[in-house]
Amino acid sequence: MTCELILLNKDSGRSWDIAPQVQRVTYITNRTGSPGTLKFTVNASGISFLEGDVVRFSVNGQVVFLGWVFTKSRDRYAVIDVTCYDQLRYLKASASYCFVGRTAGQILTEIAQDFQLSTGVLEDTGYAIPTLIREDKSCLDIISAALEQTLLATGRLYTFFDDAGALSLREAGGMVAQGVVGEGSLLLDYTYKTDIDEHTYNSVKLVRPNEATGRGEVFQAVDSANIARWGLLQHYQSVDEALNDAQAAAKARSMLAYYNRRWRSLKVKALGLTGLRAGQMLLMDVPRLGDIDLHALVLLEKVSHTFENDVHTMDLEVRELGV
Repeated sequence: MTCELILLNKDSGRSWDIAPQVQRVTYITNRTGSPGTLKFTVNASGISFLEGDVVRFSVNGQVVFLGWVFTKSRDRYAVIDVTCYDQLRYLKASASYCFVGRTAGQILTEIAQDFQLSTGVLEDTGYAIPTLIREDKSCLDIISAALEQTLLATGRLYTFFDDAGALSLREAGGMVAQGVVGEGSLLLDYTYKTDIDEHTYNSVKLVRPNEATGRGEVFQAVDSANIARWGLLQHYQSVDEALNDAQAAAKARSMLAYYNRRWRSLKVKALGLTGLRAGQMLLMDVPRLGDIDLHALVLLEKVSHTFENDVHTMDLEVRELGV
């Protein structure tokens, strides 16, 4: 395994490959809500860099991460802990937007242009969101809301990520990673959990404000059988006034269909696969996994790579096992 960690000082134009001075590199991606993160510790002797300088990390010639230095923490021996983020970090900025009849890709394009960010492949979701109004919210939250509405309306899940310097939007089903993780194939350890605690709702109540009457109009979808089984687990949410009755009722039904379930989640420690990231699909083969035999493509919610002493390992998190 050959690693290259390039650090470019913008002011001087000088660059260094600091991989020989770094013992451990950690690269973390989450499917939603946060930027890609690269962390490393380096002896600063002979190099000079500042916040905002460019960092590129490659493994065996493949660019894994491209981003910028955001934090430095130095001790008395000139050893510096460094945290870098990709372009998604700039979308933590708050903004207000009103979108009508726009697809998630169109929404993403407008926001990226406003913040002068580079884009790459933005797949057309084919679904125009009726209305999306957000005031003083982070751009990441606004984009996540657009993707959630797309999922609930179409059943198709899209992954938004920074692909080595280009904001990209792709359907998760088309992002199938090479390789298999399972017994006899990279797997080191795992933890399997089932629950109805964090993301389960058997009643969805949506309230649409009505300025004319001053009262909220309620649209509700329930599963009486699961209420009897689990107790009432209700999700309450306000929706845009622009939604008509049919749209509000349909949204309540689609949310119930998605959240009214017993969730299975899996955390895996394995030998590393270069390029694997959250939002991809990966084949996992783990027989006798609690109440199931797992042999299926799973959606990766979080991926953490560790490169240390020429050994590459990774920690994977899967929230829902589609089996």
